[in-house]
Amino acid sequence: MSAIKVKKSEAERAKRELKRLGLYDGRRRPQVEGDFVFLPVLNDPMLRELGYDVVPVELPMRPERQIYKNLESVLAERLTPGELQHLRRYDVVGDIAVIQIPPELEHRVDDIVWGLRRVHPFIRVVAKKGFHEGAFRIREYSIIWGEKRLTTVHKENGVELRVDLSKAFFNPRMKGERYRLAQLVKDGERILIPFAGLLPYALVIARYKNVKITAVELNEEAYRLGLENVELNRKRLRGEIEFIHGDVFEVLPELPYYDRVISPTPRGVDALALTLSKAKKCLHYYNFVHESRIAEFKNCIINECRRTGRECTVRVKKVSDFKPHVFKVCADVSIL
Repeated sequence: MSAIKVKKSEAERAKRELKRLGLYDGRRRPQVEGDFVFLPVLNDPMLRELGYDVVPVELPMRPERQIYKNLESVLAERLTPGELQHLRRYDVVGDIAVIQIPPELEHRVDDIVWGLRRVHPFIRVVAKKGFHEGAFRIREYSIIWGEKRLTTVHKENGVELRVDLSKAFFNPRMKGERYRLAQLVKDGERILIPFAGLLPYALVIARYKNVKITAVELNEEAYRLGLENVELNRKRLRGEIEFIHGDVFEVLPELPYYDRVISPTPRGVDALALTLSKAKKCLHYYNFVHESRIAEFKNCIINECRRTGRECTVRVKKVSDFKPHVFKVCADVSIL
């Protein structure tokens, strides 16, 4: 774990800058020692380039409710305890707050917008979630406050991402997962990323590691945004990205083998055999699995690997909740 050591008088300014650059680790608490403050940061070379004193230090984690439920505490003065129970988790993408408002809180929209603006004074749009539609998992959104747009620039892990929520799927909750994978990757690897979207995984990995990435995406709008994102981050990248517009199931059979395959698989799509067939050493395969079937999912991967004449070890990690008892998981597959 890393932190920067700054004087107390400089701490607030430094914290604002770190948040603006997407380098502040909000999961941990700052710590004061004498005249200095240790601010939790992500492990990024940019910190030293900015002249910060980066030190290895263990800082305490924040309680989960402080990370995800600040809005609840702010709204406690306006909503009843019964109403607060219906408040859902929300996302912030760039300067857009995205929230789901259940029927029980429809009469409290103005209060919720007030609370969001108080917690996140930089937001310029509040959008209400609708349902996913179509093959590309695009949600419907209605803007309930602010500028009439669903486009923004989102910062995470030292990269900037142009996002259009009306045209391409993007999940800001995978920020930590993208960082985790970037730390697993070794310089010199050749990496394949199907279902690459607007390139969040590819860009974060290429930001940290000198690798060659081939990414594949079918959605033309996501492909266009991905190309813009490569140019937007060109000076930040250590690695190279080749971006292919096409159907994963048509493109991958024509591609060579790769050291590592990362498959952020859309829900309802089975690409296990295809992605595993292209991995020489490692596969990171995402899926949505009921908690009672995680062992079955793991065995399915082992059996598929054996079907190709190889052995593997599999570690299944819960990444996020999807619905009661169903999780988005990542299978980290090491091919022996």
